[in-house]
Amino acid sequence: MAIVILIVLLALTFDFINGFHDTANAIATAVSTKAMTLKKAILIAAVMNFFGAIVSTNVAQTIAKDIVDLAHISNGSMVMIAAILSAIIWNLATWYFGIPSSSSHALIGSLAGAALADAGASAVKMGGLGKVVLVLFISPILALTAGYIVFSIFKVVFKKANLGKANFIFRRLQIVTAAIQAFSHGTNDAQKSMGIITMALVTHGYLKEMVIPHWVQFACALAMALGTSIGGWRIIKTVGTQIMKLKPVNAVAADFSSALVIQAATHFGMPVSTTHVISSSIMGVGAANRIKGVKWSTAQKMITAWFTTIPITIIISSGIFTIFKLFL
Repeated sequence: MAIVILIVLLALTFDFINGFHDTANAIATAVSTKAMTLKKAILIAAVMNFFGAIVSTNVAQTIAKDIVDLAHISNGSMVMIAAILSAIIWNLATWYFGIPSSSSHALIGSLAGAALADAGASAVKMGGLGKVVLVLFISPILALTAGYIVFSIFKVVFKKANLGKANFIFRRLQIVTAAIQAFSHGTNDAQKSMGIITMALVTHGYLKEMVIPHWVQFACALAMALGTSIGGWRIIKTVGTQIMKLKPVNAVAADFSSALVIQAATHFGMPVSTTHVISSSIMGVGAANRIKGVKWSTAQKMITAWFTTIPITIIISSGIFTIFKLFL
């Protein structure tokens, strides 16, 4: 029982950190254009994150069933603890340096790394992991494309609109799109910890099948909402100001585009990085507006983080697992 409680607490801690690490995804555009104050934006994001987290378990099922093969793992508890600790370490490091990296990449890489250290390749469901990783890398491309298309449509539709009046309307619309973005974030990101906790409950015989209990949904939703309420100004600054100079119309297009991609992924049970998706949609909007207006040096740093997160977290989690095995 004690080990299960420890895994639950660590998973909720990951969700809490994920909340303030990824708050920027939903509210950075609204804060940067001054559509909302930081305090109001964080409150809306926290509430909508909570509601988003309790409406679906599709992604949680994927995490619980499709990445690690529990039948081939000799020490499931140690694998899960090493994986969560690795993801937490990476999240805190990237949050500290203001790098909008992926909590999803971090957790999935960490799970794979700890499982590999325990039982080798047989412990990882390569087909499921490959599908998840493929979606993680395709989703930013889809978001960039969606951002480009949506803003291109906006430019045509609102070509003759009065600039001052249009900005006023879009600034109000940003409150709605930021709320939708936060809801979408909750539907996808909070479910990853739900999957880990469910794996632990099945491993220790508290559940017979990989079905997400309602109390797990509620606890993960609450942990993420509380984390979101703390906010993440370091990453808000990067996402909201260091990719391009955002106007209300740009922000609405970016939020709408990214929410579409996240909701589609959640519908199919695919974990995606909300950080990558919103950042990519902003780049797409920027490219449609004026390619030279996008700060591609910032984009390059983010892309580097995207491609290094999974390999680094595989190494961190396998190292943590090896240390556990030596001393415990």
